[in-house]
Amino acid sequence: MDLKLYDTLTRSKRLFQPIDPARVRMYVCGPTVYDFAHIGNARPLIVFDVLFRLLRHLYGFEHVVYARNITDVDDKINARAAERGISIRELTETTYQNFKEDVAALGCLPPTVEPRATDYVRRDDGVLDMVTLIERLVRAGHAYVADDHVLFDVPSMPDYGQLSKRPLDEMIAGARVEVAPYKRNPTDFVLWKPSKAGEPAWPSPCGIAAPGRPGWHIECSAMAGALLGETFDIHGGGIDLVFPHHENEIAQSRCAFHQPVMANYWMHNGFLQFDGEKMSKSTGHFVTIRELLADWPGEVLRFNMLRTHYRQPLGWTVRGLEESFNILRGFTDYPSFEAEAEQDVSLSPEVLAALADDLNTPKAIAELHALSGRGDQAALCGSLRALGFTTRPESRRSVDKSTVDALIAARLAARAGKNFKEADRIRDELTAMGVVLKDSKDGTTWEIAR
Repeated sequence: MDLKLYDTLTRSKRLFQPIDPARVRMYVCGPTVYDFAHIGNARPLIVFDVLFRLLRHLYGFEHVVYARNITDVDDKINARAAERGISIRELTETTYQNFKEDVAALGCLPPTVEPRATDYVRRDDGVLDMVTLIERLVRAGHAYVADDHVLFDVPSMPDYGQLSKRPLDEMIAGARVEVAPYKRNPTDFVLWKPSKAGEPAWPSPCGIAAPGRPGWHIECSAMAGALLGETFDIHGGGIDLVFPHHENEIAQSRCAFHQPVMANYWMHNGFLQFDGEKMSKSTGHFVTIRELLADWPGEVLRFNMLRTHYRQPLGWTVRGLEESFNILRGFTDYPSFEAEAEQDVSLSPEVLAALADDLNTPKAIAELHALSGRGDQAALCGSLRALGFTTRPESRRSVDKSTVDALIAARLAARAGKNFKEADRIRDELTAMGVVLKDSKDGTTWEIAR
């Protein structure tokens, strides 16, 4: 079956043609391990897990290589370790273990390889590393040394910006690195920088005397190049990574390897929104995967993600989770489901066709409904299993009764005083807790959403 994927670089849906069908290669940007991942971070994990499963279905389990990196050297990591008074290694190890547990609870398969950035800064085994890549860029005239930094010379690449297609002034405004006196051009970005006392440090490239550490973008170029080659099939991540991260990855890799492309297909999932705003740790507007797993089964969080096409914005609501729980419960609510799920892994032709059309998971779910309606439990079970659903969801939600009763009393008082804005606010607070209110002439009752 033909697989079509939307390519951000060409802004078109294209027939997928792997470089080598016997070794289909995909790289996806993974977490920076300084804190619990928020539910917005889970979207690319789930989206590209589905794509990984689909590619293995089409090309064979042993013919797909999925690399997802771990960034364990970063300014945020340094700051958080200092804030907590622990070593950087302790912080990154603990956070990485928490991340693995959360991702497993979401039904995601482990990637084929999960490289750590710190393992690819400097190597002595001949495998491509960041220092080697940086020195190659300097020799090629695409990077320069200034004030113990190494910076990529953006004007040296005439077609820089093809992925994001942003004007120069927007690129400067959107750059993560500040304008500095040692930069030749405001758009130039850091490949290497000196380390401060107490920060991770390695011998610097290009004869720089001061020890230092890599910039963010060079990490992924080095790991992808070392593990997947100079050009590979698919590069994925969230839409927020298009610029500057993925744009800069392309610049580094193409200029270092003298290749026309870094990856043949660039795929990006849309934002996840909570109360109409993008989830972001920088704004404090987020909820972690771990917090949600305390109230909801991981398979419900996964299913809720897949009800919206991956390229579209996804609104995250309690009502949506309730609906996902009920739909998934309906699909799996027959005695032999979990026993069958241990054995059967086979996408029905209809579900496969939906997924082969740029991972159209809403259409795939519609086909699951059709299978359920026909009572085709074997095909339904096989398709669910292939999508990562193997257990029947059970409710985990619980709340403190006295807290709920007090809020209901406060809401009734607000309504009696005609303060309807406050009454609505309290109702929203209860809804966020998973409490469903039922108003009647006899009073207000409540129950926990399943």
